[in-house]
Amino acid sequence: MADADRLAIALARFDAVNAEDPRRGRDPASGDDIGLELLYARRMTERLDALAPDAPETLRLAARAQHIARWRIPRERYPEGRAGYKRWRSQLARAHAELAGGILAEVGYPRESIERVQSLLLKKGLKSDPEVQTLEDVACLVFLEHHFADFARKHERAKLVDIARKTWGKMSPRGQAAAGALAPRLPDELRSILDDALAGPDRAVDDSRAGADDGAEDGADDGAEDGAEDGE
Repeated sequence: MADADRLAIALARFDAVNAEDPRRGRDPASGDDIGLELLYARRMTERLDALAPDAPETLRLAARAQHIARWRIPRERYPEGRAGYKRWRSQLARAHAELAGGILAEVGYPRESIERVQSLLLKKGLKSDPEVQTLEDVACLVFLEHHFADFARKHERAKLVDIARKTWGKMSPRGQAAAGALAPRLPDELRSILDDALAGPDRAVDDSRAGADDGAEDGADDGAEDGAEDGE
């Protein structure tokens, strides 16, 4: 099987899983109501193509599988608070990696490629692996472009400024440049929040590199589903 055919089949398999998401959203390209995780996966691919058009196949696969079947493990199964949140996030990462790996094996990918995709999904080597960082950049950009507005409606401004600052700190210089280019297209209120975040005294502080698991992670990686955890 040609590599291009194998990639197309794998992406289609990922999409078929995410199409089962009972939560629905409107695809602006087609106007159809589709599974939210399918919509998220397409946005991840779109943003990766823009940010890193020469991304290797394994990174393209990981971006598409970033949230595969996430709805199957709802947050409500775990206790409230930071400890419960971290347990949930760890279980999600393992589930995404396991499901994606199983699909890739069925499609015919070699073990080395499967393990690489799983490593990316588990965010191993975030501080040292440029491809893991690219995946993180893409997730942050998708959050800012598509989910920050919904997130903003649920939280007070001070918290939003903090989340925006931490999201910025999670990105590489390349990701930050892409976010800067995106900013003028944001609604005025969101652009003002981002401006305040970047003007704050902690702009240079990279909380994520210190191992922070906070609202920036909630927003950037989870489509702003769990920002309330940041305050606990």
